[in-house]
Amino acid sequence: MKNEIAIETLRHSTAHVMAAAVCRIYDNVQLDIGPSVENGFYYDFDLPERITPEDFEKIEHEMKKIVKEDLPFERIEVSRAEAEAMLVGQKYKLERLADIPENEVVTFYKCGDFFDLCRGPHLESTGQIRAFKVLNVAGSYYRGKETNPMLQRLNGTAFTNEKQLKLYLKQLEEAKKRDHRKLGTELDLFSIHNEVGPGLVHWHPKGARIRSLIEEYWRQEHFRNGYEILYTPHVGKANLWETSGHLDFYAEGMYAPMEIDKSDYYVKPMNCPFHINIYKAGLRSYRDLPLRWAELGTVYRYEKAGVLHGLLRVRGFTQDDAHIFCTPEQIESEVAEVIRFSNNIWKTFGFEEITAYLSTRPEKAVGEEARWAQATESLKAALEAEGIPYETDEGGGAFYGPKIDLKIKDAIGREWQMSTIQFDFNLPERFDLTYVGEDGEKHRPYMVHRALFGSIERFFGILVEHYSGAFPVWLAPEQVRVLPLSADQIDAAGELAAELRKEDIRVTVETKDGKIGAKIRTAQMDKVPYMLVLGAKEIESGELAVRDRTGAQETMSRADFIEKIKNAVQSKA
Repeated sequence: MKNEIAIETLRHSTAHVMAAAVCRIYDNVQLDIGPSVENGFYYDFDLPERITPEDFEKIEHEMKKIVKEDLPFERIEVSRAEAEAMLVGQKYKLERLADIPENEVVTFYKCGDFFDLCRGPHLESTGQIRAFKVLNVAGSYYRGKETNPMLQRLNGTAFTNEKQLKLYLKQLEEAKKRDHRKLGTELDLFSIHNEVGPGLVHWHPKGARIRSLIEEYWRQEHFRNGYEILYTPHVGKANLWETSGHLDFYAEGMYAPMEIDKSDYYVKPMNCPFHINIYKAGLRSYRDLPLRWAELGTVYRYEKAGVLHGLLRVRGFTQDDAHIFCTPEQIESEVAEVIRFSNNIWKTFGFEEITAYLSTRPEKAVGEEARWAQATESLKAALEAEGIPYETDEGGGAFYGPKIDLKIKDAIGREWQMSTIQFDFNLPERFDLTYVGEDGEKHRPYMVHRALFGSIERFFGILVEHYSGAFPVWLAPEQVRVLPLSADQIDAAGELAAELRKEDIRVTVETKDGKIGAKIRTAQMDKVPYMLVLGAKEIESGELAVRDRTGAQETMSRADFIEKIKNAVQSKA
């Protein structure tokens, strides 16, 4: 955690240097905020002219001059009146000043002739900044509200040395090539249409095939691990969301209500209240527990247009939701099983590096301290038993329970937060959930929210980028493409494809005219795992000329090729 704090300080200090450079280069600069963020920092500006990528070099040049000047970062405490005088003409900063509670100390940080309203901390001086880069510029609404002015957000990154910076910039270049939005179009996997609405995904046949394979595997593994599958409605009455607390705390993230039969209905942002109602449909005994219920439930949340991002941030998505209801005696074994289950799932999809973050009880929380302590210890024990490294975020849990977030690293080293195992001491109280214990008395069950993928859409986007669109054989929407050398072999190619389909192999035939080299290149660009080149020689011999997407070639019998595909699917290699 110390290293994280240090890098945050470095990046926040570099954001100040970038703002100082912009103020030296441009006139009439209105400043807003410049925090550190994951992998970098940004600063929001309002100025008369547009910053373009062509301007980055001169901004970086000025930043290097400020670094070379080795200016100290000076912390200055001022009165509110002094702060207002210092910020004359800076309308956004004056509004930020008004946000600071009256009883809080107002601080500025100064380096050279640049000063900024800021709580810090910062480095000792600008000379401690070693490696940085201005990355891009984008529009950003002030305070994130679409009715507010559009500011220019200048994004950058900073590292402790040039080697780390170069590695990160290389990773960014690779990420551009792997961008799921770009590959989604090139491979014809999905699309999003403004005519329908932003953030609402259309799955094309190839993308839908992969999604279907993911969901089939998900269902099989859940049944094998003692879960039952639920299906619940897409809408619910307002009183349901009042009881759950969503209308009190989450209304901004929900779509507007629909009036039906003089009652307000909301499309669901979550599945939890529906699973709870199924639990309440009958009297529950300790002998019935644990109950493990899972659902691929499509939910809808109103995300602001500025944060929508391909499949990674959408408005309609399918949660791979599960809820576990259990007794106090069962929680440790149940959590351990969820960790083991999650670990196996991620390894099957090709993610080997898994880390965890444990978030504990915050100051303001609901539920008995003893239940919090027991739940937290069960989470720790499960992580340690499975050998998963973890960091503890003391006080970082939700108000209703401790949780574990599991993070994976993809093929180019990026970390993604995926599975969540979240205790909930709030909803069982709000919905008055009980079970009859061995003593014949009513008791409150433990409730655990559990998601593996988070959402199918987001997971699919990550998967596209992890594999760079070249899905393993078991997930590939098109496992084999038959490439006839000429029109004379098209009928035979169709017969071969039919034979392979009977073996549940996903196969297509290239029927377009053209040279075989061009057909092979097209299949490689489409990331098809295997190509079968079919000419008169292959038809006569019955042998298959097999070529994979890397260019490797071999000749084999039809039976051996079918076995090869089946083994790849079975092993999920």
